[in-house]
Amino acid sequence: MTTKTIPCKGNFADTKPHYAILDGLRGVAALVVILYHVFECFDWSPAPHGYLAVDFFFVLSGFVIGYAYGDRWKSPDGRKSLTMKGFFRRRLIRLHPMVLLGAFVGLLCYLLQGGVRWDGTQVALGWVMLALLLNMLMLPVLPGMSADVRGNGEMFPLNGPNWSLFFEYIGNILYALLLRRLPTKILAFVALISGGLLAYISQRDGFLGVGWSVADGGFWGGLVRMLFPYTLGLLMARVFKPLKLKKSFWICGTTIVAVASLPLLLGELPAWQNGLYDALCVIVVFPVLVWLGASELSVGPATQRVSRFLGDLSYPLYAIHYPLMYLFYAHIGFSGELVPIAKFSETWPAALGVALGSLLLAWLSFRFYDLPLRRWLTAFEKKWFFRR
Repeated sequence: MTTKTIPCKGNFADTKPHYAILDGLRGVAALVVILYHVFECFDWSPAPHGYLAVDFFFVLSGFVIGYAYGDRWKSPDGRKSLTMKGFFRRRLIRLHPMVLLGAFVGLLCYLLQGGVRWDGTQVALGWVMLALLLNMLMLPVLPGMSADVRGNGEMFPLNGPNWSLFFEYIGNILYALLLRRLPTKILAFVALISGGLLAYISQRDGFLGVGWSVADGGFWGGLVRMLFPYTLGLLMARVFKPLKLKKSFWICGTTIVAVASLPLLLGELPAWQNGLYDALCVIVVFPVLVWLGASELSVGPATQRVSRFLGDLSYPLYAIHYPLMYLFYAHIGFSGELVPIAKFSETWPAALGVALGSLLLAWLSFRFYDLPLRRWLTAFEKKWFFRR
């Protein structure tokens, strides 16, 4: 017995169906990020390219945004109901509750850590509160600011992964103001140019792990890193035709894990080869995975349950896990150069606890905070702002 995927309604997508398999793949990518961050401070990692999961998020986000909103904008005849203000309200409802919660969890973990930078310097509480405020408003900490409370140049030092949400917000703004209005050929041209820039950055730096800091051109690197996959996802939503596949969730999910782990089988890659690998994953592999994931027209009940569970946890897990990683890193101990003092073989129980704790915290956040708050905000938005 199978159940159709496409007719399933999302909680916050009005009457338009969504692709449940893509929700599950987002969850797989979030788990890869957790694995990458747990091992990030050690010499060895089972997912050395786990940072590329963020680029998969951007492709997926562009595709979903283009599909969900592409034909809903208000037209001159008044038949469409979506306005620019309405779009921004809905995106804020979807994204910002977890941004706020992640900022407060980051503050709590920072204070539990002792309120010090990595080099042991004590930080005044006023600067910590400024870092909190900037995080809540999704405004990055600039290089040299005292609000860089960890001292390693992160845009959002209380919750580092918010850098990608910052660029997600920029992508949403660009979409509402410009990208949605572009003819398909012009949109394809934008994707082509930004793809060339992404390939250049990848070759120049030897990898695509950029964007988390404003320093050393990090803002422009992060902007390109978002713009290409996001624009390509929008383009795919316009021309998408399903291939009517089966088992695509398991195939695509396994591929996401393999992308993060494959270099282990190849040995240590030279910089140019690693850069080429990263670029090919983002330019070729991830768009194909999104296309294949959206092509599964039917799915068994067990797969659908797994996809729904992973999809529900994906955003809360990504948005809230990293403050616990900060506590883990503090537990390990660092020298002044951010070199870990302990070894993984000595700290694996704590690493496992952080991973399981992140999953539990994400589920609790989704069940008792994110889901009910978004439902309330959505009802409020429809009651007071929605106009036909």
